[in-house]
Amino acid sequence: MLPALRSWANITLLDLPCLAPGLASAPVSLNSLLEGIFTHSPERAVYMGWSLGGQLALELATMQPDRVAALVTLCSTPCFLEQDGWPGMPAPTLQQFSEAFVADPPAGLRRFDSLQAAGAARPRSLMRSLHALRNDQSSGYLEAGLDWLACLDQRSCCSELTQPQLHLYGDNDDLLAADLAQSMAKLLESVPRAVVGFIEGASHVAPLEQGRAISDSLFHFLQNAERLSASNSTAEPMAKSDVAQSFSRAAQQYDSVASLQRDVGTALLSRLGKLPRQPEIIVDLGSGTGYFCPELVGRFPEADYLGLDLAEGMVRFSRQQHPGARAWMVADAETLPLATESVDLIFSSLALQWCHRPELLFSELGRVLRPGGRCVFTSLGPNTLKELRSSWAAVDQHQHVNTFLPAAALIEATSQHGNLTLAVHEQVYRMEYGKVSELLHELKTLGAHNVNRNRPSGLTGRRVLQGMMRAYEYWREGEVLPATYQVYFGVLEKT
Repeated sequence: MLPALRSWANITLLDLPCLAPGLASAPVSLNSLLEGIFTHSPERAVYMGWSLGGQLALELATMQPDRVAALVTLCSTPCFLEQDGWPGMPAPTLQQFSEAFVADPPAGLRRFDSLQAAGAARPRSLMRSLHALRNDQSSGYLEAGLDWLACLDQRSCCSELTQPQLHLYGDNDDLLAADLAQSMAKLLESVPRAVVGFIEGASHVAPLEQGRAISDSLFHFLQNAERLSASNSTAEPMAKSDVAQSFSRAAQQYDSVASLQRDVGTALLSRLGKLPRQPEIIVDLGSGTGYFCPELVGRFPEADYLGLDLAEGMVRFSRQQHPGARAWMVADAETLPLATESVDLIFSSLALQWCHRPELLFSELGRVLRPGGRCVFTSLGPNTLKELRSSWAAVDQHQHVNTFLPAAALIEATSQHGNLTLAVHEQVYRMEYGKVSELLHELKTLGAHNVNRNRPSGLTGRRVLQGMMRAYEYWREGEVLPATYQVYFGVLEKT
């Protein structure tokens, strides 16, 4: 869902306790949690929450209505329990589930995931996604959440809100009562600017199934409610979902052709420098197959290692290759699921080039770094694969090669933050091939082939492909065809 929303919205992603490193593992009180959310939120924003998060968003809209421009809930209910004719879960059923969960938290989490995925077209796949997204300490949060579900009854608050509100439900949601949407519509029938709708083909875990449909519904709702600013962004040059799918498919074979990636990452390790203090939490951002996990853990054995990657397939592969106490999570660098000022060191090699909103990227990196923290990264510049780009340009006008941001854009983005300093050094790497087909095969195996939105649709014709290969011969040097990689080495520090 986040990639779809990012094409037009600025997103602030908020953590809940025990779902991310750096947050207290002990459950917090509901009031302190709500106050903490406001502390780290924009002065005024649209608040959207899924499931229990919808109830939290409703509480926030009630507490400080001036700060909540509109309320959006996904697969949520203002009253989870069945009472006074309201459709919900019988109190004894919730009590039994809570007691069983306390007795055996791992089994309780598995049961909880199965309930959420019930009704989905691919429940097992959804359950794997939920597991990949969850932190190992989630049980503490879930126990507190069950208590909140048992006590919250926000029906009167919901009907008294003056802000625009949208409540979306999955039409295959087996966790919530079947007639909940109808009851919500009746509750809000006299409330202006309140909309209740369905997400077709969605279970309770609708954000993982129907992200684009949710994004479209939200966009039209906010547009009609006049809650969209004129600065809503145009689409990114490449869809993050396409990037994630491409690298997920490549996970099994990635390391077999990743010689450049290993060389660049090894060079980045040598630039870590002396840290002001021993890190407690290290984030490997864009961890891929987890290749650099052993090296980072070996250098900082006392630190907690967290591998984050946009591609679910990479996260699954990393878990298999590096079992044990290491934590792996599916995440986007522009919307990190990490607590503010919770990370000491971020290591990111050849991942940030897939982020085309540097202002969001560095805002997030600066947010999660502790004062004195450091992010060392490598990224690709616009001259990367210049030979391939010019060869394609000789035969047609389509975009066949991924585009990356110049160093100036990265530096400009960090200049907006007075507590961040960025130093960038450029190094050119040259790869050599006997034939163009070897380069194309390597890019495809890596998952780094063309994912631009403006890429040509359908298969490229043989005549066009052969024309590009002939044009590439212009670059031949004896027996080899070169491929240039413009690599930026960056060191970001937070004061």
